[in-house]
Amino acid sequence: MVKEIKVKSPGRINIIGDHTDYMDGYVLPAAIGRGVTVSIHLNGTEDMVQVFAQDMQQNHTITLGKYEKYQPNGWQNYVIGVLAEVNKIKKIPSGFDLSFSGDVPIGSGMSSSAALECSIAYAVNALFDLKIPKSKLIKACQLAEHNYVGTKCGIMDQFSSMMGKADHAILLDCQDLSFEYYPIQLGEYEIVLLNSNVSHNLAESQYNLRRSSCEEGLSILHAENEKINSLRDLNLKELPSYQQYLDPILYRRCKHVISENERVLDAAKAMNLNDIEKLGHLMYQSHLSLSKDYEVSCPELDFLVDQTKHKDFVLGSRMMGGGFGGCTINLVHATQMEKFIESMSDDYAKKFNRDLSPYTVKINSGTRIIEK
Repeated sequence: MVKEIKVKSPGRINIIGDHTDYMDGYVLPAAIGRGVTVSIHLNGTEDMVQVFAQDMQQNHTITLGKYEKYQPNGWQNYVIGVLAEVNKIKKIPSGFDLSFSGDVPIGSGMSSSAALECSIAYAVNALFDLKIPKSKLIKACQLAEHNYVGTKCGIMDQFSSMMGKADHAILLDCQDLSFEYYPIQLGEYEIVLLNSNVSHNLAESQYNLRRSSCEEGLSILHAENEKINSLRDLNLKELPSYQQYLDPILYRRCKHVISENERVLDAAKAMNLNDIEKLGHLMYQSHLSLSKDYEVSCPELDFLVDQTKHKDFVLGSRMMGGGFGGCTINLVHATQMEKFIESMSDDYAKKFNRDLSPYTVKINSGTRIIEK
């Protein structure tokens, strides 16, 4: 049993495939250089966990075995939830001290929450040599968010944070968690994120509502055809024949998930063929669907995507993440990056009187020990 370790867990981007993971769909994420770093060591107690959030300069104490939720929206719930779910798999034997810090902007859609969850789960597993496989740690982190934070998220964020590979995207099947790594070869183009610095209050409640709408739509479709056990059992050509059974909102929600699944698979093929133009086109289609059919965009994100469409050095752009704020992800010619960031920042400030935060992206490895 080691006495002290340091673990880093990355945030993630999602090249394409949003709001599909919780409906057993396909996604194409990648881990990034930004992340959360956890330092953990034994403290000699039987059951006391001392947690220090460095960036906020806040402390919290947890008693092992007593995993009561903290006040709503507190970062403490992520920690409590992970410890509770890990403990269900294998008992955490003694107390420890844990501190964490990160450089993933909160509310940006780069999944700072999954980075925090995965870093803690991995660190506790390593500290006590619990020998819990990564697949179970990933699930524990997802359940922590469900049961302690209250967001009924899919598995994508935790999976990509834990399983990321440098310079590769992950084509993940969220139904059975089978996956394949795809080299990210963008030639003269680079990925840049534009953080709108907007975080609407709608995000969490509407996220759960979108999920329940899709589940309701699937239930209706299954009642009409028992072979439809998942929205991926329908394609876009077949969907209109079921339109009479779904109200207009449910129909659009289901349409997004079905079409987005098809776009993810097409995007993976495009990446295999180094067809970056096709990939960019699919990104624009994805945003249109997220904005109009799934209705999880916002004026700021729509504006940022629309502003790229007349720039011939941008191949694709779309909102990324849960929606109602956060980032757009953009494919931009490397030689035009400075010009792109400057013009987009100026246009955005004039329109919304708000600063834009650009982030260039390095595709990195998943959760790992960096010091022991």
